[in-house]
Amino acid sequence: MKSKSAKNDTSVRGLRVVALGGGTGLSALLRGLREHVVRGPVRLPTRERPISDLAAIVTVTDDGGSSGRLRRENRMLPPGDIRNCMVALSKDEALLSRLFQYRFQSGRGLAGHSFGNLFLAALTHVTGDFAEAVRVSSKVLAIRGRIFPSTTANVHLVATLANGKRVRGETNISRSKIPIRKIELSPRRVRALPPAIEAIRQADLILLGPGSLYTSVIPNLLIPEIAHAVLRSGAPRVYIANLMTQPGETAHYSLSQHLRAIENHVGKRLIHYVVANTKRISPHVARRYRVEGAEPVVIDRPNLAKMNIQLLAGNLLEEHGVIRHNSPRLASLLLKKFLLPHNR
Repeated sequence: MKSKSAKNDTSVRGLRVVALGGGTGLSALLRGLREHVVRGPVRLPTRERPISDLAAIVTVTDDGGSSGRLRRENRMLPPGDIRNCMVALSKDEALLSRLFQYRFQSGRGLAGHSFGNLFLAALTHVTGDFAEAVRVSSKVLAIRGRIFPSTTANVHLVATLANGKRVRGETNISRSKIPIRKIELSPRRVRALPPAIEAIRQADLILLGPGSLYTSVIPNLLIPEIAHAVLRSGAPRVYIANLMTQPGETAHYSLSQHLRAIENHVGKRLIHYVVANTKRISPHVARRYRVEGAEPVVIDRPNLAKMNIQLLAGNLLEEHGVIRHNSPRLASLLLKKFLLPHNR
């Protein structure tokens, strides 16, 4: 647990926040929190104490699309999720961010690649180190925060399905329609990036998700050093639930089942709070998702109470053809609970 002096210090330096995950969900979270990040110490208490340090720890198991091609052809870590996080934290999401997200539509060997992925691949070769390439790229984009790959090891996901079959690779796992019993890393024991562990140790708030449960959220926790650091932290640990269930990963999962899956893989209770959406999805959008095998995640309050997990609920929905978290409202919900003086 944090000492009394460390807690009092937050009124001077602001809050240190760590977010773990991957995919588009983590990017949406970071985009909202970015607006509350300040540089330097906070000398006076404010109504909403800003964030003095925002660190993202990103899973590196993607093996599909542009990231997968670069991974296979260049023997490097997949850059896609990290690129999305850099853009989300960029101070200026205009020209440079659009450049990093630009995807080539034609060209032999270029079609399907994004400029940001190629930039990270080139920097990895120039510096000889993927983590250093991420650091340098983050400076170019002038991001408000820090980004770390969870490990620099070449790891893959292996899933054991309900029928006993084992499936290797994130892409193949996501395509499977058979429920997942367990997810593992191959190789199993890899080292975490030391600065990522230090960020967790210093955190005042630890966030997991939103994102694919088995292929974005849990993989970070399969790295022993990361799971151990999170479990030892005295900071509140918050799981931000997906808006919808995911075919092949969490079909028909209630909110408590998502949390049980995390607990089963870590071996101990890890989550203190869960954030969930209460806004109803419009019928025509819900029907389209239902055809694809996805449905709104059910908030089963009695089971959450039995698990002694506190629920933070609100309107977090954004609909623009697809369903996404509303970044500003998600950040505001978290700030209201954890960053106001009366809650510290």
